[in-house]
Amino acid sequence: MALNARVKKEAPKSSPIPPSDEVYAAGAQIYRHNCAVCHGLPERDQTAIAKGEFPKPPELFKGKGVTDDLVGVTYSKVANGIRLSGIPGFDGSLSNEQMWQVSLLLANSDKLPASVRTALQEPLPQ
Repeated sequence: MALNARVKKEAPKSSPIPPSDEVYAAGAQIYRHNCAVCHGLPERDQTAIAKGEFPKPPELFKGKGVTDDLVGVTYSKVANGIRLSGIPGFDGSLSNEQMWQVSLLLANSDKLPASVRTALQEPLPQ
């Protein structure tokens, strides 16, 4: 409860970049390289890493994912991580633009164009 209150208070209220098919495509590549190993891909089984994590990471393309969260809340979690959950903060690894791209992808995962969905469904490299 305290975490959610803090994130909502500190999260940006809106994205500095508008959602677009190009933003989603860029976000999909960032997600595949940095997030999918834990949070999964559409219509794919969890990885061995995800199965072994505790607490279990949410599968962001199953059910509603984070589509009901404000995009700024998702951005805040990507940038800062979530303490004691296993998710690192990507503030030092990704640019602000990249963090917004992946956050917009996830916030709109229920309305992605077919080309982005297809790119996300490709198996991860072994």
